[in-house]
Amino acid sequence: MLFELRRFLRTLPLGVIWGLVWPQTATMLCTMIIGLTDIWVAGRIDSGTQAAIGFSTQIQAFLMVLGMSLGAGAMAAVSQSMGAGRRDRVRRYTGLVMALAVLFGLLLSFFMYMGGDTVLGMIHVPAGLEDITRFFYHMLLLGLPAQYIMNVGSVLFRASRNVLMPLIAVTAACLINVFGDLGFGLGMWGLPAFGASGIAWSTFAAVCVGAALLLFLLRHAGLTLPRVLPSAAWMCRAAPYLLKVSLPALLTQFLWQGGYLSLFVIMAALPDSVDELAGMTAGIRVESMLFMPAVAFNMTAAIMVGNLLGAGKVAEARRTGLTITVLGALCMSMAGACMWFFMEALARFFSPDQAVQEQIVSYLFYNILSTPFTVGSMIFNGVMTGAGATLYTLVVNTSCIWLVRLPLAWLLAHIVWGGSRGVYTAMLISMIVQASAMLWVFFRKDWPGYAMRRSGVPATR
Repeated sequence: MLFELRRFLRTLPLGVIWGLVWPQTATMLCTMIIGLTDIWVAGRIDSGTQAAIGFSTQIQAFLMVLGMSLGAGAMAAVSQSMGAGRRDRVRRYTGLVMALAVLFGLLLSFFMYMGGDTVLGMIHVPAGLEDITRFFYHMLLLGLPAQYIMNVGSVLFRASRNVLMPLIAVTAACLINVFGDLGFGLGMWGLPAFGASGIAWSTFAAVCVGAALLLFLLRHAGLTLPRVLPSAAWMCRAAPYLLKVSLPALLTQFLWQGGYLSLFVIMAALPDSVDELAGMTAGIRVESMLFMPAVAFNMTAAIMVGNLLGAGKVAEARRTGLTITVLGALCMSMAGACMWFFMEALARFFSPDQAVQEQIVSYLFYNILSTPFTVGSMIFNGVMTGAGATLYTLVVNTSCIWLVRLPLAWLLAHIVWGGSRGVYTAMLISMIVQASAMLWVFFRKDWPGYAMRRSGVPATR
């Protein structure tokens, strides 16, 4: 049996997996540092600024749904095209997707600015936080087109297995953001302390530089056409598959982020909402340290499964997807077990307020318990994205958040326990259900049938 296990391990593409995972993990680390620095600096200003950043972060995640869904379609189309050896198709999809990213970012910024009062009213910002939340909201909209460029451009690089270029761009953005937050937010190194304004403008400058650098690197890497956009005839032939993958991903992201905003609304209606919101915001950022490599495993699964399905290697795609899922869940579960002993120290680091610290620890307690289920579900989502089978992700993820998590969160937080513990318990239960459902889909459904090579998509070179 030991011999069979060793022979099986030798057949696994562990070197390829590691070569894709570590640069993406480093990219996630830089992204995490940006978010954590914002939260840490805001906590040194006051808990109201920290809570306002939490609201703006959730709004940003909601507004990025078009970019995320476009990225899902790009990942499936480009990774499968790379696997099939169709380099020209890769360049054409790159031009089409980047043009759509810029267009969506600009349109969203305009319309969300016009409807800003309605948006802020819908999320029930606590009294006293209206002005600071509105300021961060406006700064978010100003940088939204650049966020779309960074997000979609990074996906295109990853889909072509060029995972170092996004790392370069995000590292530059990270350095600018950290320097600006500390220098112009807190006044370090003799610089003027602008407080919340320093945080917002530093983030804006960072994302703009990162977006410009990514556009340059896309051109330098030869992933774009000389005329930027492909022909109209090609776009008409290629767009249906992009839409087939992106539309379910759009609905998934829309409903998922809407669910998270609803969680913030449920939390905001609790008696000690400011401390609980600040604690949940900081807890999410601390948790991102744990799930950072999980996101890298998710994207690695999408890349490798897409490449293999594009090459027609269905059985190998199944085996690789399962290998990455098991490996990622085991690694992150062990990391979560280690983080368990440092929850209080992390809470003290991110907030000097005792009440907020207690909320951070409570959030981490339940979410570290859910690590194997959350990570397993995340990586299975990556498998489905690489295959273009985002319809399964739509059904499973949205059902779990709207039919399980939100009703349970309201019931437990407002009726049974009367506190944030009810929200966190509901999150744990919903992730157990979601991971179980995705495991069933992986083994019982024909998700490889959604790939371009097997779904009858024209061979648009």
